[in-house]
Amino acid sequence: MIAITPVRTLDAVVTVPGSKSQTQRALIAAALAEGHSQLLEPLASEDTRYTITALRAMGIDCNDTSVPDCWQIQGTGGRIEEPEGDIFLGNNGTATRFLTSVAALGRGRFRITGSQRMSERPILPLIKALHGWQVAIGSDAGTGCPPLTILAQGLAGGRTVLPEGKSSQYLSSLLLVAPYAAAPAELLVHGEILSKPYVEMTLAVMADFGIQVEAAPSLNFFRIPQGRYQAQTYAIEGDASSASYFWAAAAITGGRVVVANVPVPSLQGDIKLLPYLARMGCQINQIGAGLAVTGPEFLTGIEVDMGDIPDVAPTLAVVAAFAEGTTVINNIAHLRIKECDRLSAVVSELRKLGAEVEEEPARMIIHGKKGGGNLHGATIATYDDHRIAMSFAVAGLRIPGVVISGEQCVAKSFPDFWERFGRMAGS
Repeated sequence: MIAITPVRTLDAVVTVPGSKSQTQRALIAAALAEGHSQLLEPLASEDTRYTITALRAMGIDCNDTSVPDCWQIQGTGGRIEEPEGDIFLGNNGTATRFLTSVAALGRGRFRITGSQRMSERPILPLIKALHGWQVAIGSDAGTGCPPLTILAQGLAGGRTVLPEGKSSQYLSSLLLVAPYAAAPAELLVHGEILSKPYVEMTLAVMADFGIQVEAAPSLNFFRIPQGRYQAQTYAIEGDASSASYFWAAAAITGGRVVVANVPVPSLQGDIKLLPYLARMGCQINQIGAGLAVTGPEFLTGIEVDMGDIPDVAPTLAVVAAFAEGTTVINNIAHLRIKECDRLSAVVSELRKLGAEVEEEPARMIIHGKKGGGNLHGATIATYDDHRIAMSFAVAGLRIPGVVISGEQCVAKSFPDFWERFGRMAGS
């Protein structure tokens, strides 16, 4: 457990680790590329270690130790070796979805497993889409969730259908491997596409590594040419999701925090949190290569659609508890299939702090009081979810008595979060 010490205000400059989403996409592109790539300022965390370990098991040479903040990846041009054993990916949803498609490029038997929670997280739409490219893949338990077994013989290509777009990771997974299909690939997506900025990031990473995808403006249809990624020296942005906790800290304390390494423009959709904070009363400024948030005397509730940026919905929910009036966060049903059921978890833990919160299937409604005047300390359960831990740490900067249990779960995306958070707060 870790107790958070309240502060009167903040005036700090911080940096955050590299983007988890961009690091994992760049790892896949570099692994499949022809030649030697360097990834600069990548995220070294539990999730990316799982990805690297899996790539090594598939025959990719990944050196993440020789040069500080520079990973050396020797791409194989799309040749994927059969691993000696199961590929275990913990609760890394991104890697599980991405590496399922990478495994399909190989020849032989691949079995992908994970934690108990991962065995509850759906992957059936991706399985169905891979079937359309003639991949022999199934859910071992018949649940549409991992563990998965793939009897790989490569991708046939041609047209396939992704039956739903509720997780952008399915779509990104298919796009990343499609250039290596035996025939030019087409991909049609049925239903609403959520988290579109992550798909746009995937397309941008593919373009940076030399593959240009023809995408419909709605992002529901794609033509992917055959080709090979070309090795790159590739810089990773600071993680906007990680930055959100520091910007939120400024918002609720009326202080000022500069995150020095999240650029404008950014590939990351989570930077769209900043306009929402501005609507609540914060000032947003570009400072050099980073972004500053200055909190107001009092925050104001707002209504938002966070379907495209679900990872920062818990951050905004915590800020909303300190805002005067009602905040409605819409279109977040997909939070329920993250590392935990984040929608229910956020509602439960805000109620522990004394907040008045309503939970609906696809939204939450926070009835805030000016300055969080109705809030009090509590011990916060994290559900082994890094984003719950970091979001609720922010509340403790304003409320005495906030204790975070299971705080080690931040290792998934931000291993030294508590050290950086403490330095920001002057503790």
